[in-house]
Amino acid sequence: MIREFSSADVLFIVMAVRWTLLLSVIAFVGGAIGGLIIALARTSDNIWLRGISASFIRLFQGTPLLMQLFLVYFGLAVMGFPINPLIAAAIALTLHASAYLGEIWRGSIDAVPSGQSEASFALSLSYFNRMRYVVLPQAMRLSVAPTVGFLVQLIKGTSLASIIGFAELTRAGQIVNNATFQPFLVFGIVAALYFILCWPLSILSRRLEARMRLAITR
Repeated sequence: MIREFSSADVLFIVMAVRWTLLLSVIAFVGGAIGGLIIALARTSDNIWLRGISASFIRLFQGTPLLMQLFLVYFGLAVMGFPINPLIAAAIALTLHASAYLGEIWRGSIDAVPSGQSEASFALSLSYFNRMRYVVLPQAMRLSVAPTVGFLVQLIKGTSLASIIGFAELTRAGQIVNNATFQPFLVFGIVAALYFILCWPLSILSRRLEARMRLAITR
């Protein structure tokens, strides 16, 4: 039965923002840990580690995020391991973020001038110390802008978790729309909330990128 759209519906949609933020934070933190491991594996001297990490990146960058969500949520259930939608979405998004952040950070590591690594070799630094004290601090500066840019994409990507029943922002909009049948109003509010979440990060990413470009040209 269709009912009138009310302020309670607006509050319900706004409150769902916390689940979008929670899922984004979990996926970004997990993806940062996984991405660092992938980036270090991609730039290591071990051919097996490079091959495995490259295959991981190709797999998760070469398949839609929606399919990854389906495989985690429904695949584990079929194998006898039913899983909460939040946990399933967190796992899928973490793996997705690990692949993309790993490649972003691998590119940043490769962008560090080779003379830096050569100097660390001359000082007889181990691989761990070379990365910790020489390469990674410089690579982190280069990677800040694209990392923030990817975070924007990750926040928007959480909307796909609505497909498996996780009640984040998009799913909350679907629930309210099914009850009120006011799609323009409901999804206009949802879009505005996504804009409020993502726009400041987009501005920050562009400013960081411009600052980095300026620093390089000096």
